[in-house]
Amino acid sequence: MPCSKKSDYLQSLSLLQWPLSYLAIFWILQPLFFGLLFTPLWLLPTLYFVWLLLDWKTPNQGGRRSAWVRNWYVWTHIRDYFPITIRKTKDLSPSHNYIMGVHPHGLLTFGAFCNFCTEATGFSETFPGITPHLATLSWFFKIPIIRDYLMAKGVCSVSQPAIDYLLSHGTGNLVGIVVGGVGEALQSVPNTTTLLLQKRKGFVRTALRHGAHLVPTFTFGETEVYDQVLFHEESWMYKFQSFFRRIFGFYFCVFYGQGFNQGSLGLLPYHKPIVTIVGEPLPLPRIENPSPEMVNKYHALYMDALHKLFDQHKVQHGCSNTQKLLLL
Repeated sequence: MPCSKKSDYLQSLSLLQWPLSYLAIFWILQPLFFGLLFTPLWLLPTLYFVWLLLDWKTPNQGGRRSAWVRNWYVWTHIRDYFPITIRKTKDLSPSHNYIMGVHPHGLLTFGAFCNFCTEATGFSETFPGITPHLATLSWFFKIPIIRDYLMAKGVCSVSQPAIDYLLSHGTGNLVGIVVGGVGEALQSVPNTTTLLLQKRKGFVRTALRHGAHLVPTFTFGETEVYDQVLFHEESWMYKFQSFFRRIFGFYFCVFYGQGFNQGSLGLLPYHKPIVTIVGEPLPLPRIENPSPEMVNKYHALYMDALHKLFDQHKVQHGCSNTQKLLLL
C-alpha cells in the first residue's frame, strides 16, 4: 500500500474509535466527577447533581438534542470509513409521526448511529421536516454526563413514556426502534439475515395507539463488519452471557474485526459498506385500545412490507438472489 494511502487508512481507523472513545472517557469521568466532592471543587459536582435532579424527566419529555453535536466533523470520517449511506424509497410527510423499525441490530449498530444520531449522511436533507430519535436502553439516561451526550445526539429512551411523549407532541417526529433488541446481537454474524420479529409486537401496538405510520428499514452490511464467536447454549460462556444480560440489559458478545495494520485482527470493524434502505411508510389508524387481532393484522402487514423491501434491494447490496430473510 502506498505511504499516502496507508496514512489515510490509519487515520480513518483512528478516527473511527472516537465515538467509542467518547463513551469510554465519559465512563472514566464518573468516579473522577464523584471524587471532586471531596476536593475544594466540591461545588461543581454538587451544582450538577442538583441540576440533574431538576432535569431528571427530560429524557422522557423529548430530550435535548444539539445540532452542533449532531454535526461534529468526526461523524463524517465514520461515514466515509465504511462508507455508510442512507437511501429512501418514499418521502416522509412532516404532517405525520412515525415509528421506524430498525433492522438488523448488528453488534454496534453503526448504520443507525450514523444515519439517525448524526447528520453525516444528510438525514435532514433526505427527509426535510422530520426529526429523528433513535431509542436505546432506558438505564443509560440515569448515568450522569452520558445521558447528556446521548440526548444531544437525539437519542431517546425506549421506555413507553418517552415514546408516547414524542408521538403525542406535534408532528414530524420519527422514533427509530431496533425491534430485535439486544437479543438480536447474538444473531449478528456475516452472511446471515436473521431477525427477531415474530413476537415483537409492542411497537405496532404503540403505533396504533397514536396513529403513527410504521416505516420498515433494512441496513445491508450491518452484520458484515464484525465476526462473532458463537457459543453453544449448554456452554458456560453462553450461560455467562445470559447472566450478564439479566444484570446489565445487553449481551457480552465476543467479536473481532481488523487491527490497525491491514490484514491483522483487532477490534476495529471491517472496511465494508453499510447501506440503510428506508421503506415506504405503512399508514395505521388511530385506536386508543387496539385489540390483539388488530395488532396482529398490522404486525403481519409490517413483516410483509419488510420482506418486500429486503427482496427488492438484496441483490444490489451484496446478497444472493436466493438469500431469504428469516424472521424468528
